[in-house]
Amino acid sequence: MNKAVLRMLEKYQCDTVDAYIQALREIMQEIALLGLYRGKFFEHAAFYGGTALRIIYGLERFSEDLDFSLLKPDDSFSLDKYGGYLEKELAAYGFTVSVELKNKAVESQVQSAFLKADTANELLVIEAGESLIGRIPHGQKIKIKIEVDTDPPADFDTEIRYLLNPVPFSVRVYTLPCLFAGKMHALLFRRWGKRVKGRDWYDLVWYLANHPEISLEHLKARMVQTGDWQSDKPFSMDDLQSLFMDAVDKTDIEQAGKEVAPFLKNPSETAVWSKDFFKSIASGFVA
Repeated sequence: MNKAVLRMLEKYQCDTVDAYIQALREIMQEIALLGLYRGKFFEHAAFYGGTALRIIYGLERFSEDLDFSLLKPDDSFSLDKYGGYLEKELAAYGFTVSVELKNKAVESQVQSAFLKADTANELLVIEAGESLIGRIPHGQKIKIKIEVDTDPPADFDTEIRYLLNPVPFSVRVYTLPCLFAGKMHALLFRRWGKRVKGRDWYDLVWYLANHPEISLEHLKARMVQTGDWQSDKPFSMDDLQSLFMDAVDKTDIEQAGKEVAPFLKNPSETAVWSKDFFKSIASGFVA
């Protein structure tokens, strides 16, 4: 095993197939970020979303996708040019990965691609053990979606943060108040029909416990872009509180806990969740 990969693996406690797959996914995510860095991707874009929150800021749940936003709108941007950097970097650490661009069925400002690899083969790279690997169905793929918003909403701030593994490199990322605004927009307006994304609610608790400051300016910009708020209408903390209370009333909190459970080391963290719980912590927002 590559020494850097071994060093990255040591922070995980892998004793099951799922634990090894979670560790493998996250190691591949971090190496992918290094590939994007080498391709000078972060001169044009910033990292955001749940995986940014975990890798850069220490969120304790696992996350599946790599989400990015351009620093300014650009219709000519092409994610395709970075595929070679991703494949080359992952290959340098022993992983055989293909990058496939997703063809858009409908017009969208979000460009998508998938990192795909044979799960069993890549578990061999991190020496998961033949007894565990033998439980993987033949042909099962590990997939990491990469999405880039080419028409980002306004009023966001970014900063440069540093990762030390597999080698030291830098990543441009949304600041925490702007990340919180993006998460709150998803929590309030995610178009999932009757389904609920418990990860949004878990992240909300993490923000309020650790970094409660939220950018109302960026949240408003996101709501205006999606048609959920009028551009000429002021947006205040009282407005946020009102929208949040309404979201709590409409959410199946029990289902939210079940949805996030596979991404947690300790699913019992959500045992206290209830409508009363979320309403009581809503006073923790800081503008």
